[in-house]
Amino acid sequence: MKKNDPEKSTNQLDQTLTRGVEAILPDKDSLAKLMSQKKIRLYLGIDPTGALLHLGHAIVLRKLQQFAQLGHEVILLIGNGTVKIGDPSGRDESRPVLTDQEIEKNWQNWKEQASTILDFNNITIKRNGDWLDKLAYADIVRLLAKTTVQQLLERDMFQQRMANNQPIYGHEIIYPLLQGYDSVVMDVDLEIGGNDQTFNMMMGRTLQKIYNNREKWVLTTPLIEGTDGRKMSQSYDNFVALTEPANDMYGKLMSIPDELILKYFKLLTDVARDELEAMQQAIKSGENPMNFKKKLALTITNDLHSESQARQAQQYFETTVQEGGLPNKIPEVKLDSTELIVLDLLKLCQPEESNAQLKRLCQQGGVKLMPQDEKLLDPNQKINFDDQQVIKVGKRNFYKLQLN
Repeated sequence: MKKNDPEKSTNQLDQTLTRGVEAILPDKDSLAKLMSQKKIRLYLGIDPTGALLHLGHAIVLRKLQQFAQLGHEVILLIGNGTVKIGDPSGRDESRPVLTDQEIEKNWQNWKEQASTILDFNNITIKRNGDWLDKLAYADIVRLLAKTTVQQLLERDMFQQRMANNQPIYGHEIIYPLLQGYDSVVMDVDLEIGGNDQTFNMMMGRTLQKIYNNREKWVLTTPLIEGTDGRKMSQSYDNFVALTEPANDMYGKLMSIPDELILKYFKLLTDVARDELEAMQQAIKSGENPMNFKKKLALTITNDLHSESQARQAQQYFETTVQEGGLPNKIPEVKLDSTELIVLDLLKLCQPEESNAQLKRLCQQGGVKLMPQDEKLLDPNQKINFDDQQVIKVGKRNFYKLQLN
C-alpha cells in the first residue's frame, strides 16, 4: 500500500489556504490545524441568476475544487431560496424576483459552465429552498431577533444607498440572515466566497455560534481585473468567459495589461511558486513580457479546453494577429447575392449578436474586408462583395463569403 507523503500533504494544505486567498477569518492557523485533524465540511453558495461565468468566477471555483481534491466534504449550495430575494451585493437597486422555472434553468446553465473547473462527482449539491421555504412565521421572527437593524445596515452597499437617498427594501435587509442560516442548517466548518460576500458569510459565522455553539471559518477570494485593467465584468465587456471558444479565449488573454500577467498566473493557474518568482525576476530584468503572456494564454486555454485546442489557438493568434495573415480554416457564409447592406451581412456572420452591437463594432472600425484591410464603417452602406471574399469581424473572427 502506498503511504501518504506528509510533507506533500502539508504543502497542498498550505497552497489551498494561501494561493488565491484574500483573507481567512478569524485566522488561517486555526483553520489549518482543524483541517490537519479531520475532514471538514465547507460550502460555496451560488444564486443562479443566469449570469455568464468568467475568469473572475473561476478563482472561487478553483478554490472549491482544491478542497474537494484534498478529500474534504464539499457542498455547492444552490440558492433557490435566497435568489427569490436577491443579494444586493455590488448593486444600487433591488434585483428582480425569479420564478422556480427560471431558477432551475439558470442553475443548469451555471452547472454546464462551472463543469469546466468543478468535478461534480466529488461535490454534494444542496438547495437552500429545501429549508428556507419551510420557515414558519415564528422561525423568521426568531431569526430576526438574533441581530439588530443597525447591524444589518452596516453593510457598505446599504450605507451607499442611504448616502445617495436610494431605497432599501425590507426583504433585502434580511438576505444576510437567510444566507447565514444556511451555515446553521448544514452545520459547516467553513464557507468560501468572493470578497464581496464577506458581510453575508460573517453573518453565518455569528449565527453558527448562536445556534450550534461552535466555530465557523470564512475564506474570501480576491477580485480580478479584466482585459482593460478594470474589474472583470460583463457590463464592462472586459471578461473572458469560461466557455469562450479557444481562439477567442487565447486572444483575449493576450490583450490583458502586462502588469496583470503574474496575478493571472497566481490566481488562475497551478504554475509552481518558484516558477512564478523566476518569471517576476525575468520581467524585472527587462525580458519581453510577451513570452510570458503567451505561456499564460496557452496554460489557461489548455486548462479550460485541451492541449491541442490551446496549441491551435496559439497558432491562430500568431498567424492572424502577429503576422497579419489569414487563418488556414475560415468558416463559410453562404450568400444569395453579392450585393448586401453591411449590417445584413454581419447578421449572417454573427446571428447571435444584437444589431446595436454589430453597428457599434462597425462604426468603431472593427469590420474589415481582407486582405486589403479596408474598414467598413457604415453599417447601412450597400456593398458588392466578391465570391470567396474574406471579411474580418472584430479582432479574431474571419468569414469567407460564398455565393450560392
